Amino acid sequence: MNQNKIAILVDSGCDVPPDFVAEHNIFVAPLKIIYKDREYEDRLDITPQQVYARLDQEVPKTSLPSTERVNSLFEAIHGQGYEELLIITISTGLSGTHNLLAMLAQQFGKLRYHMVDTRNIGIGAGQQAMMAAQMLRDGAPLEEVLRELETSIARSRIFFYLDTLEYLAKGGRIGKVSALVGSLLKLRPIISCNKDGIYETVEKVRGSAQALAKAISLVVTEAGKHVRFAVAVAHGSAKDEAARVMAELKRRLPHCERFISTDVSPALSVHTGPGLIGIAVQALPAK
Repeated sequence: MNQNKIAILVDSGCDVPPDFVAEHNIFVAPLKIIYKDREYEDRLDITPQQVYARLDQEVPKTSLPSTERVNSLFEAIHGQGYEELLIITISTGLSGTHNLLAMLAQQFGKLRYHMVDTRNIGIGAGQQAMMAAQMLRDGAPLEEVLRELETSIARSRIFFYLDTLEYLAKGGRIGKVSALVGSLLKLRPIISCNKDGIYETVEKVRGSAQALAKAISLVVTEAGKHVRFAVAVAHGSAKDEAARVMAELKRRLPHCERFISTDVSPALSVHTGPGLIGIAVQALPAK
C-alpha cells in the first residue's frame, strides 16, 4: 500500500516530458487522433512527425481519451496501492478532457481525487504537473500543493508563435483570434491563454524573426514579475529554432531555476501544424 502517497494523472495534452513522467511515475491519459482509416492514441502509437507528414493529405480530428483507457489507468493506479489521485489537465476552455476525467473518477469510486484545471495548454499545463510531482516527492502536504498550484496557475503564462493559423482554424480551436484570421495572413500573431484559459492574440508582428524576438521579449518581461520561475520551450518540428530560442532565454534569464525543452504532442500538433514555438513562464512558490 502506498501510504501517504498521491498519484498524479495528466492528459497527454500537458506535454510533460517522457523522462519526467517515468521518473515520477506520472500516469498519462492519451488524447485520440482520428483519421478516416483508424484512430491513434497520443504518443502511444503515433508521433508528431507522423502527423506532420500526413497533413497535406489529411488533417485528422482529435478527441478525448477513451473511457476504456482512462478506466484502465484508474485500475492501474489503484492496483499500485494508491488511494488518492491528483488529476491535472489542460484548460477546460479548450478541451472537455477535464470534465471527462472528473466524471470517470467519480464513477470509478475507489480513489479520492482532486481536479486541477491549469487554464493552459501544452507544456504551460505540464509545468504545473511537474511542480506538483516535485512538491509531493519533497514531502509537501496535498493542501499546500493544491494551494501553490492555484497561485502558480493564476500567475503563469504561455506565449506561442505559429508559422500558420491554418490548422488552428481548421480544428475550431482558435477562440478569440478567429476574427483575425483573414486580416493577419501576412502577420505572425503571438497567442496566449487568457485568465479563463481561452486562446487570445497578445501581439501582431510582421515576419517570423520579429515575431520570435517579440515572444522572447514578452517572456523576459513576464519572468521579471517573479522571484522564482521556470521556463519551458516547446516546438512543433522546429528543433533548431527552439534551440536558438532556448539559448537566448538562458542568456537573458540567468536566474531561471529550471529550463525545459520538449516537443508538442501529436494531438496538439494537429491544431498547430509545423513551425510552432511555444514559451511558457511558470511562477514557482516562494521559499
